[in-house]
Amino acid sequence: MKSSVTAVRGSVAIRRAVARDAKRLTRLVRNSRAYEGQYAAMVADYRVGPYYIETHRVFVAVAADEEGGRVLGFYSLVLDPPELDLLFVTDEAQGRGIGRLLVAHMAAEAQAAGLDRVRVVSHPPAEGFYRSVGALPTGTVPANLPAVAWDRPELEFRIPLP
Repeated sequence: MKSSVTAVRGSVAIRRAVARDAKRLTRLVRNSRAYEGQYAAMVADYRVGPYYIETHRVFVAVAADEEGGRVLGFYSLVLDPPELDLLFVTDEAQGRGIGRLLVAHMAAEAQAAGLDRVRVVSHPPAEGFYRSVGALPTGTVPANLPAVAWDRPELEFRIPLP
């Protein structure tokens, strides 16, 4: 799959992820402060592998003004069934609009794919963020022991079709 830049906003570019991004994306997930404490076990062994990147729509936000493009965040859109499977922003880049930029990019990708809705099962502390970018609550996904020991909010992005 191509790694060409698909969107640029200021000093941030969004491009399609490639297999060689797998280790950096895995590190981002595992080192996220959002998953400290009681949530740490969920991501301790999590891996974003090359096959996952090649079979899903995974996009990476990078620092466009740096050689090599430092990863600032990423998301994964699964088409069938439509779901925002992953969305992470580095701890250092949080609060800079990277998450909002990624969600807007995801919505454009979903629209281009003909989707009218995209589900997201949220990490509990991230629910407020998803609501702030337009996701609507649809329910709760019960804990799934032993992997996930807590209930999670389920939300939905409604995608306007052209």
